Amino acid sequence: MKEVKEYMNLPYNYIIQPINDESGHYYYARVLELDGCQSTGETFEEAYKNIKEAMEGWIEAKLEGGFEIPLPIGYDNFSGKFVIRIPKSLHYKLTVEAKNEGVSLNQYAVYKLSK
Repeated sequence: MKEVKEYMNLPYNYIIQPINDESGHYYYARVLELDGCQSTGETFEEAYKNIKEAMEGWIEAKLEGGFEIPLPIGYDNFSGKFVIRIPKSLHYKLTVEAKNEGVSLNQYAVYKLSK
């Protein structure tokens, strides 16, 4: 079993977003692979520092509880291909829309998914 420090050195994906809401302006940070691991900060730098601290506590608590820690998701783990089943009516609709745009169904699906 790995130690907290070993997990902290792995290349996890941090997401830090500027937020403007009724609370004011701040930065919201989370670790993509660690569900519920999140923090905030008044600046980007503070949010980054705080998410690292939150991550350490999150990992420590999960290890103490005997839970498995998800490993980082790397782009090398993906082929760029996946199969999805959809209703016939949606398949028809997407095919017609792709034809109207003059592109393949695959290209049109990539366009729709990237929105």
